[in-house]
Amino acid sequence: MRSGVGKLRLIDFDQVTLSSLNRHAVATREDVGTPKATCLEKHFKQILPEADLEAVVEMYTAEREEELLGGPVRPDYVIDAIDNIDTKVALVAACHRRGLPVLSVAGAGAKADPTRLKFVDVSESSVDPLARALRQKLRKQYDIPGGIPVLLSTEKPRCKLVSLTDMEASNPLDYQIVPNFRVRTIPVLGTTPALFGMAAAGYVLCALAGGPHAIEGEPIIRLSCVQYERALERLRERERTRYGSDDGVAVDLDDITFLLREVWRGFSARAADRVVAPGGDKGLMRATAHLTFTRWDASRPATADNLVLLTSAEADAHDELAAAPGGGSALAALRAAEPEFVTRVEATLDRVRRELFY
Repeated sequence: MRSGVGKLRLIDFDQVTLSSLNRHAVATREDVGTPKATCLEKHFKQILPEADLEAVVEMYTAEREEELLGGPVRPDYVIDAIDNIDTKVALVAACHRRGLPVLSVAGAGAKADPTRLKFVDVSESSVDPLARALRQKLRKQYDIPGGIPVLLSTEKPRCKLVSLTDMEASNPLDYQIVPNFRVRTIPVLGTTPALFGMAAAGYVLCALAGGPHAIEGEPIIRLSCVQYERALERLRERERTRYGSDDGVAVDLDDITFLLREVWRGFSARAADRVVAPGGDKGLMRATAHLTFTRWDASRPATADNLVLLTSAEADAHDELAAAPGGGSALAALRAAEPEFVTRVEATLDRVRRELFY
């Protein structure tokens, strides 16, 4: 509300409880026993009375998809903050099918370190139990391998689910909020859900602003020093082979580290979806021996804002195009043949110029 959001639909079937006050963003004692959705609506109205708020006291289910996601006004963005895996999967899959941008937020329980929050593709979500289950079910049930941003913490859970009391253990179904929801709970540090919420809100606001404001997030991958060193050496070797010397290489190991990990994220520039294949590295580690940097524009030196990461075969094809007769117009020909690819690469190189102050 404070950032200019004018219309917001809040969907939650649950109620504010005494035990949830330690982590709720706005609830007070007088809100205990009221629906969380209407509690938020009340407080948000106090912040921005002009806002168009809709509190829906319902649980999202696949059967309610059209009612909750449809309608004459298409949502600009959906934030999934559900902690039940089946409901979470149904919502994310529905958004994917409808072409609705969605950010899925993983578990905040048993986490405390605010420095561990990461935005990753769901195909990279191996370090968080809830996000890992989301990845597996999306792939198996809906054939969605990736392309869904996830906010998660890389921190290992500090504790396990709370044990049932003797009374609860005797008849656990009596203590379920709704059928098929777990009975046992996991401890939550009050500040952690707020960190997740603010991070998710910031991500969506920047995505709606678009352009250079969109957040990609620091990569979750961990590459070794050897990988960076070999990437730099492959570039120098390519320069010597193509141009007779490596004098045109105007980058050092720090530049290569930035480009390989943060800019290209260990993927070829032609990997538009940047999805980790099932059974692959799941984001933590990534093989890079098949990748190499090469000049995007052969007429310019190998500066950080003129290097593109490709597979060796892709780089050879790109270099041969530039070396062909009339190679000076190679980028123009490529732009005509593959406009989306060229636009994506040049937008990435523009980001490098901004961040390195070229």
